[in-house]
Amino acid sequence: MTTSPPAVSTPSAMTAGRALWVALALSMGAAVSLGLARFSYGLLLPPMRADLGWSYALAGGMNTANAVGYLVGALVTPALMRRRGAMWVLIVGAVLATLFMTGSGFVTSAPALLLQRLLAGLASAWVFVAGGLLAARLGAAQPSRSSFLLGLYYGGTGFGILLSALVVPAVLQAAAGVAHGWAWAWWALALASALGTVWLAWAVHAMTGQGLGVAAAVAGSGAQQASEPVALHRFGWALGGYTLFGAGYIGYMTFIIALLREQGASAGFVTLFYSLLGLACVASSRLWAGLLDRFHGGQPQALLNMLLGVATLLPVLSPSLPVALVSGVMFGAVFLSVVASTTALVRHNLPQVDWARGISAFTIAFALGQIVGPTVTGWISDGAGGLAHGLIVSAGTLWLGAALASRQRTLHQ
Repeated sequence: MTTSPPAVSTPSAMTAGRALWVALALSMGAAVSLGLARFSYGLLLPPMRADLGWSYALAGGMNTANAVGYLVGALVTPALMRRRGAMWVLIVGAVLATLFMTGSGFVTSAPALLLQRLLAGLASAWVFVAGGLLAARLGAAQPSRSSFLLGLYYGGTGFGILLSALVVPAVLQAAAGVAHGWAWAWWALALASALGTVWLAWAVHAMTGQGLGVAAAVAGSGAQQASEPVALHRFGWALGGYTLFGAGYIGYMTFIIALLREQGASAGFVTLFYSLLGLACVASSRLWAGLLDRFHGGQPQALLNMLLGVATLLPVLSPSLPVALVSGVMFGAVFLSVVASTTALVRHNLPQVDWARGISAFTIAFALGQIVGPTVTGWISDGAGGLAHGLIVSAGTLWLGAALASRQRTLHQ
């Protein structure tokens, strides 16, 4: 027997305009967890490495620590959401991520910074997984625009990247004469994260008022709850491709700024490059929405991984600044849509009661790849070929991920 929710709690009661504003507010979850807590580190790596005397392997290890924390967070998030709810996990995770970013400005020893990056990764996983689930629920309430709203959530990472591009170089320049001036950039990012968390809290309030806060309980009642859970190993090809995506893309996002600085790029060009990359991330929600709606297997992930490999290789093939800009825009327009493609795959192939389980499985695969990627890329970059060889390996990893994802079929076949 299926229980219907009261009319006043029906998710479809939300108007299209309000759903758009809620999706934008939810996108602050992706902005905080990825754009600020993780990808801003690419801008901070060169000054921190120069100030603290790091090798590229240790510099990459900082993002590996972040990915380890992200994996732990992804593993515990489903249980936390069952116990406290996705909205609680989202807000608490955002608050903790903000605090850990603040802490990164108070320490200089490598072990302490590794711990800060690990804890920030754990909190980021709570934010990203819970926010992705809420975005999927919001999309279910607006079926005609579900992929667009979902892409808008992931595209929120671009807002974080854009904000990092505008804030970090300016703060570094202002603190040029101060010991460990990069610490001020971490504090500025933490302030931006706190403001994003306030907007997230508004989204939670808006969704609760429209009945979307209890959508999982509604979806889990009746016949759906009685059905057998889908075996997630049936997503094996997509999970394998997504693991390699995590290993490949993070090499680019960790070291591309360091490569550009080695090639003679100015601080102004770095700001332009990272700003355009962030804006392309935001635009990607509209760019690939039709692809995610049309295909229900691994085709979108395969195509997007292939394009990412090309974008990763471009600045290696040519040190030209225009080529670097093409690479950044292309990379930004694609990489978050790979993340959105896995959530779309889950949404197309699983009942809503299993969405959290499916999203968590892909998040774990993503984290596993990110654990390996930065350290391996850094280790290769410490060798004779430098950063160029590290990014060549990253591109190859992305293309191998595309090959695996291309074999994923819909679960309905």
